[in-house]
Amino acid sequence: MFLRLWPAFGARASREKTEEYAKRASNFHDGIFYNEEDFSVMREVEEGVENEPLSHKGNVPAEEIPVEKPAWKEHPSAEDLTVTWFGHYSLLIQMEKMNILIDPVFSERSSPVSFAGSKRFSKPPVALDDLPEIDILIVSHDHYDHLDYNVIKQMKDRVKHFIVPLGVENHLERWGVPAASIHEMAWWEEVEIEGLTIGCTPARHYSGRSLDDRFATLWASWVLKGSEYQIFESGDTGFGNHFEEIQERYGDFDLVLLDCAQYDVRWPDVHMNPEESYQASRTLGAKWLMPIHWGAFRLADHPWDDPAERMLAASGENADQLVTPKIGETVDFTNLTEWTQRWWQDVK
Repeated sequence: MFLRLWPAFGARASREKTEEYAKRASNFHDGIFYNEEDFSVMREVEEGVENEPLSHKGNVPAEEIPVEKPAWKEHPSAEDLTVTWFGHYSLLIQMEKMNILIDPVFSERSSPVSFAGSKRFSKPPVALDDLPEIDILIVSHDHYDHLDYNVIKQMKDRVKHFIVPLGVENHLERWGVPAASIHEMAWWEEVEIEGLTIGCTPARHYSGRSLDDRFATLWASWVLKGSEYQIFESGDTGFGNHFEEIQERYGDFDLVLLDCAQYDVRWPDVHMNPEESYQASRTLGAKWLMPIHWGAFRLADHPWDDPAERMLAASGENADQLVTPKIGETVDFTNLTEWTQRWWQDVK
């Protein structure tokens, strides 16, 4: 009863909805979504095979992480591109005169309840009420560290367009988001909003908010293509052939924001390690790379700063193309070299 009645668990698709999913998504059949490549949430690991971190700090910081006050533009122009990172996966992107919020999670815990689950170890740089009016809110998938029930409830009247993978619209509608404002999308579908083309592209992951709804909704990465810039946001994903296919369809990217954390040898299909993430950026033809999915929640056993440290090592002679802002800093694409400081190295 609790799993059905507590609203944070979301909602299930009707039979009519699942029939629509089958028509629109080639990877939907037998009532669930599938990855196109071989996939397992967990794999058996041979004895003696362990993670090999580059950092040797704790799983959470021993001291407070520096957090800056955002400086997004009050009235962004069509030529502007700014990115503000709120920690973990939450981002505010300004492009094509619009404010685009991705996977906003501001709750203290990544959980359906306030008293259990992974607890945030860094503070959000602003409160929800401090955010500007949001033109587009994008959700990559329905896991709790990406889809925050409390945020959606508070923001639903301040967002013009919600863009989600197939199935996630059912959660939003249960939480009071008008169906008319939701664009639910299958892989390779596109929607254009005020000059910005948003492409729903594949990821290698899974979904679920309850005990019996794994794979019931789709997971995705996203392409944002404007008049000046084209950027890519990976969603949660393991490494796979989908990066090559995305580049073949869309060409090279000015900026990629890539999953590079919460990895483990026991779940290699679910998340990329930093070396795989860097390789994905090369496959995508990225001019600039920004590592995300770290700095807020502990969902794996690696040191908290290991994703950034290993990404820096992997980038080698291209390290000057690695953008690593502090949480809350607003990165302006006109001068990205200002945000290549390696701030985590000064935090224990």
